[in-house]
Amino acid sequence: NNKKKVDDSKVLSDTDRFYSDLSAEKGMNASFLAMFDSSAVLLRANQMPIEGYAAIRESLMKESDSTFTLTWEPKFAKMAASGELGYTYGTYQITAKATDSIIEVGKYATIWQKQGDGKWKAILDTGNPGLGK
Repeated sequence: NNKKKVDDSKVLSDTDRFYSDLSAEKGMNASFLAMFDSSAVLLRANQMPIEGYAAIRESLMKESDSTFTLTWEPKFAKMAASGELGYTYGTYQITAKATDSIIEVGKYATIWQKQGDGKWKAILDTGNPGLGK
């Protein structure tokens, strides 16, 4: 196999940015539902881990995302030598739609898995506030 290897970290960073752009355009819930694998786990503050796509969907649908915009920016990406797993981490920002003011700034980490069709989906995601407003 003489195929030139793609820049691994760029693939993951680009994937991460794609879902952030989708969140800005269509909302956090739509972005998260597009981004998560069927076996994904979502870690959120003050909750037990939310395991599996159906449970993540149920949790997201309980809360409206219409009053804010969530965007994020990967600061680092790394892919395993196997080319099937990788992770990104970076910072996120939540902005109020009504006032365009920043509500929260924090950091996140996402673990990605390559799917059979070559696309990348999140299998574990977590974020926490604490970087100010």
